[in-house]
Amino acid sequence: MSAVSSRLSRRAPADLTGSDADVLAEGYRRCRRLTWDYGTTYFWGAALLPRERRHHVYAVYALCRLADDIVDDQATIDGGDLTATRQSLEAFADTFRSALVERHSDDPVIAVVVHTVLTCGIELECFDRFFGAMAMDLTRSRYETWDDLCGYMEGSAAVIGEMMLPVLQPTSPLAAEPARALGLAFQLTNFLRDIDEDLDRGRAYVPQEDLRRFGVDLAVRRATPEFKRFLAFQIERNRALYAFADTGIALLPPRSARCVGAARVLYAQILDRIEAADYDVFATRARVPTWRKAVTAARIMVVGPPRLRRNHVAAHTS
Repeated sequence: MSAVSSRLSRRAPADLTGSDADVLAEGYRRCRRLTWDYGTTYFWGAALLPRERRHHVYAVYALCRLADDIVDDQATIDGGDLTATRQSLEAFADTFRSALVERHSDDPVIAVVVHTVLTCGIELECFDRFFGAMAMDLTRSRYETWDDLCGYMEGSAAVIGEMMLPVLQPTSPLAAEPARALGLAFQLTNFLRDIDEDLDRGRAYVPQEDLRRFGVDLAVRRATPEFKRFLAFQIERNRALYAFADTGIALLPPRSARCVGAARVLYAQILDRIEAADYDVFATRARVPTWRKAVTAARIMVVGPPRLRRNHVAAHTS
């Protein structure tokens, strides 16, 4: 149990001491804007939730985004001195943890993140894993095996699924593992789309052993036949994660199922676009247009999430 956890009651009140409605309203407005600016897939998925829970999605996304921006600052990476970055990340994490203990922050964004954590009952240990993964970005830039990469994604992606579950209010604890798988699937999609961008930061979020097996040298930054076979293999792995994640959607209430279903469909379309571009992630960044995201969200709001194979849930849990 973390030091923060030991000082917080599980029955912590939802209201933050000293934080008024105006501070919360401003904080949630900023979190909404951050989600719109940087996480439109999350934004359109969250649009299908009731207003209060929608705001909690924005808050969780904002915290993760702000931490990610600290470790991805290009100017610091180019300078080669990560001491200041490490200090900034630690200061951000300490600010958040102190606000949890005090149940108050003068920063509207931190205030609403704490409000969301306490209101929804998000496990505090999740944030220890998350900040640990962010710190890992400052010391490690390559992952030898798939298991090694999953070790990183445990704290940077799977844990996001765990954070979101209390917001989505599942009807069964069996939703936990599919939620974690969806977090992994989302991040792997990002990694495959952003191979070129991550190389600019000196990082490669793909298994090195797979690169060798397919005869790929990322340094050439070309969609060679070997690279295309490598990326097709990773996309197949990614779709297997989505398939397992799908089994959890049936374990969510209707509005939450629509939210998750919309985000899942939109994220998976990135893989379709990578394939449509003949796997050339170096020439262009695969994107799903905003209009398509809006149309997809509207359609799922009306007709519900894609048809689920419920027998997969039974098979996984038997």
